[in-house]
Amino acid sequence: TGAQQSATVANPASGASPDLLPHFQLEPEDVYIVKNKAVSLACRATPATQIYFKCNGEWVHQGDHITQHSTDRSTGLPVMEVRIEVTRQQVEKIFGLEEYWCQCVAWSSSGTTKSQKAFVRIAYLRKNFEQEPTAREVSIEQGIVLPCRPPEGIPPAEVEWLRNEELVDPALDANVYVTPEHSLVLRQARLADTANYTCVAKNIVARRRSSSAAITVYVNGGWSTWTQWSGCSTSCGRGWQKRSRTCTNPTPLNGGAFCEGQNVQKTACTTLCPVDGAWSEWSKWSECGAECTHWRSRECSDPAPRNGGRDCHGPELDTRNCTSELCTHAAPGAEDVALYVGLVAVAVCLVLLLLVGVLVYCRKKGGLDADVADSSILTAGFQPVSIKPSKADNPSLLTIQPDLSTTTMTYQGSLCPRQDGPAKLQLPNGHLLSPLGAGRHTLHHSSPAAEGADFVARLSTQSYFRSLPRGTNNMAYGTFNFLGGRLMIPNTGISLLIPPDAIPRGKIYEVYLTLHKQEEVRLPLAGCQTLLSPIVSCGPPGVLLTRPAILAMGHCVEASAENWSIRLKKQSCEGTWEDVLQLGAEPCTELYYCQLEAQACYVFTEQLGRFALVGESLSMAASKRLKLVLFAPAACPSLEYNIRVYCLSDTQDVLKEVIQLEKQLGGQLIGAPRVLHFKDSYHNLRLSIHDMPSSLWKSKLLASYQEIPFYHIWSGLQPFLHCTFTLERLSTSTCELACKIWVWQVEGDGQSFTINFNIAKDTRFSDWLVPDNEVATPALVGPSAFKIPFLIRQKIISSLDPPGTRGADWRTLAQKLNLDSHLSFFASKPSPTAMILNLWEARHFPNGNLSQLAAAVAEVGKQDGALFAVSEAEC
Repeated sequence: TGAQQSATVANPASGASPDLLPHFQLEPEDVYIVKNKAVSLACRATPATQIYFKCNGEWVHQGDHITQHSTDRSTGLPVMEVRIEVTRQQVEKIFGLEEYWCQCVAWSSSGTTKSQKAFVRIAYLRKNFEQEPTAREVSIEQGIVLPCRPPEGIPPAEVEWLRNEELVDPALDANVYVTPEHSLVLRQARLADTANYTCVAKNIVARRRSSSAAITVYVNGGWSTWTQWSGCSTSCGRGWQKRSRTCTNPTPLNGGAFCEGQNVQKTACTTLCPVDGAWSEWSKWSECGAECTHWRSRECSDPAPRNGGRDCHGPELDTRNCTSELCTHAAPGAEDVALYVGLVAVAVCLVLLLLVGVLVYCRKKGGLDADVADSSILTAGFQPVSIKPSKADNPSLLTIQPDLSTTTMTYQGSLCPRQDGPAKLQLPNGHLLSPLGAGRHTLHHSSPAAEGADFVARLSTQSYFRSLPRGTNNMAYGTFNFLGGRLMIPNTGISLLIPPDAIPRGKIYEVYLTLHKQEEVRLPLAGCQTLLSPIVSCGPPGVLLTRPAILAMGHCVEASAENWSIRLKKQSCEGTWEDVLQLGAEPCTELYYCQLEAQACYVFTEQLGRFALVGESLSMAASKRLKLVLFAPAACPSLEYNIRVYCLSDTQDVLKEVIQLEKQLGGQLIGAPRVLHFKDSYHNLRLSIHDMPSSLWKSKLLASYQEIPFYHIWSGLQPFLHCTFTLERLSTSTCELACKIWVWQVEGDGQSFTINFNIAKDTRFSDWLVPDNEVATPALVGPSAFKIPFLIRQKIISSLDPPGTRGADWRTLAQKLNLDSHLSFFASKPSPTAMILNLWEARHFPNGNLSQLAAAVAEVGKQDGALFAVSEAEC
């Protein structure tokens, strides 16, 4: 009370300014009392005549304050600093009622100012953990979660993990992750992770250790491949032969299960005994010949030598002289006359053949017209092409479209609409994009196997051939010039568009497009990165293109800017993978650009090479599309029946490979593939089978579900992941199966498949082998590779490239086609309209709707208000 009164009636100090309220240079802060040590609170204010502490609404006695006076050098105002001490007993007096707090009140001649409240708490840390980690045995590459809930304490305890008394640092080991609930997660168990793990909780009071949990990572044994059968134990007659295998693939470790089954197999064998040959009887003597000799023969056939037996020894032909009145001698010189007559006849035949050849050559050479001679320019250096017969009123075999493109230039127009410029684009009354005749210049291979072998033989002389796949199943190739063309790998969604004038005039390039299997190319992934597309090569590398080619390939990402960071990677000549483009960011080079759509991406590239799309998740909401496919045997001769469930990346190329693999195994597709969104939540994928009629079927699985590790799926480097459900019929007469298969991600969404089919009759394999929208021809050359006729394409380009009135130019066309987000890229190229049309060709071939494109171009023309007529004759 005395302190409160003195503070109220005190006079201001002589140095204080009567016009200023005090302000705090130092305010009291929250503190913790550790054990029985008192804590100090301080505050400092200027200008201040008096400062006192108030704790829990009561004034602290004046005698408990320690006061210091000074002067602020910069302002000359008086400064007052006050300290008090708070003991554990003071705090415990009100424990349970409310928290203990203190604040400063400072006075000046102008009034008072209060500081912030500082809370004083008693620090502690209890001894017992709320949850401790427990010992576990796990299989290698399986995920591990070690829970830890630290003891109650103030302030809350911080948690760290020890592995064999050494600190576990997630920043140094990408396989380790600590959850916000303090659990330790090992994404994929490794042998090096076998250790004792301890959870340590600590705050300013104490440090507590949980009991250690022993984690044992074991490896179940696996059989190696069988050795070759040994030779038969006997060289003649019945014997035996054997083969063996070892439990070393892998060798069981840390208590893992040993391999089940035999390590040696024996089988009976029979070796045929050798039989020596013997001569048959001599034949009768022949009649006496012109040389007064006759002969007889015999054969080594009684018996003939077999099974390594010895051959007969001695002559097989016997001759001797014969003398009788029937023996006559030919007149000398008769053989020479016959020889000379034969030589003269051969010479006459050769002369006649030479004359016929000369006549045929002259007739053909004289019959060639100018059109045929000119058309050879298009086919020079190309592989054989098949050309449809021309109509009767068209004398030329090949028509060379005129080149209407302008000189190469850099686009100078603004990205914003301009109000000046002449009206130029007109609308047709007929079809604007009608085809250019019926002829198609399609690249054919008269003998695919021979052409493929010849192409691979030519590639084998190049240094980059070592990294290309062997064989031509996943390869397309062709020869192209300035007219451009298209390469496609059927049933994969992978294609390469080479636009007109991308290849310099006068140049002829032999281009290939290949799809790599993941086991053929090593693509290093770091952290949470995942492969989102197939690995595709186009080449040869180092080819000079004057326009960007467009590489189309599928992907399996559910893309959103906040969940993904997606990069286009390209392999350098040294074999290292480099990031050449980050989607959504400003491109650092004009050589590459990528448009990402729902299920496909289109890569603009002026340098051919090897490409792949790689993503890195930015949150656990990121997800990939999986395609779940069920296969079962087409026939069931035994009681055992297997259902295989594949978890594939949702791209056409992987589905194609699996269908071809199952076709070799005799499998049939059960129903249509399903799509599952697999999230980056570190949780595995589980599969289980339900609702089987127990009176007809039983499952031979020992566990209630099967599990595929998260990182096996997320990396995308293991394309054919699957689980097999082995079932057994209780009777051979059972030919129908009805059941459900559940597929779900642990703590995530699930999906079920209802199976109801007739084992003896259902065959659905061929329905999904060849999609209807695929083109079987792997290479198209020249105009046949494009939907837009060449002449119409050139007129659209020349009309829309220059900036138009009211924005009626290529920018409006891009907007009509929903491509206006790429205006900066289009504007950086010599012909923005050509880039738009090339992208349209890549997205819509072969089933694109030309009428919709014509409507979009017509809308641009209406906006310009001019007329642009294209007659049927011009088309």
